[in-house]
Amino acid sequence: MRDSLVAAAIRLFLERGYEQTTIDDIVALAGVGRRSFFRYFPSKEDVVFPDHEQCLEDMTAFLQASEDEDDPVLRVCDAARLVLRMYAENPTFSVQRYRLTKKVPGLRTYELSVVRSYERTLADYLRGRFADRHDGALRANVVAAAVVAAHNHALRTWLRADGEGDATAEMDRALDYVAATWTPTPSAAGAAAEEDDVVIVITRRRTPMWRVVRDVEAGLGRD
Repeated sequence: MRDSLVAAAIRLFLERGYEQTTIDDIVALAGVGRRSFFRYFPSKEDVVFPDHEQCLEDMTAFLQASEDEDDPVLRVCDAARLVLRMYAENPTFSVQRYRLTKKVPGLRTYELSVVRSYERTLADYLRGRFADRHDGALRANVVAAAVVAAHNHALRTWLRADGEGDATAEMDRALDYVAATWTPTPSAAGAAAEEDDVVIVITRRRTPMWRVVRDVEAGLGRD
């Protein structure tokens, strides 16, 4: 029934126009009642994006299952691939939705809110992983935005080509660019760690140890 409602809605939106189609029109074509529609979708906008809520749940679960040894940037890149897989599983519907959202400002606004939910989920995960960095929140927000931008670039390239071509390859190219930018090489990571861990304190020979410790902590930014 849910799939029938989605199919009926998209067909009518494309044939008649989004604003000209009512919920009554949708349920009539699908052969169900209004109560059945609202059992699955809170609004007419939601029927255009029926799969995003589940995808967001899958992404959240994927990030929560991350191990400590997982690279956080690579993890959020893989999380973004889950969204692409959702689109690629039904290219015809994905292309139809893309064409529809281009025409209807209200749907574009709704889509932006959906994308923002994905970005917020990625950033929340990264903030937890970067919590020990002084720039953790900034890095988390920037990396999350970069991953979403790379994903959107690859996805829209594929959709503009009517769902033809290898969407995965384009996505990998875009996300590899993000990973190369934000994932340090082993040598760079070692150098950064070494730089962060070295503090030079000049003190008199007879300075009490508690004061030396205090100066070291101040140099580490722990005062």
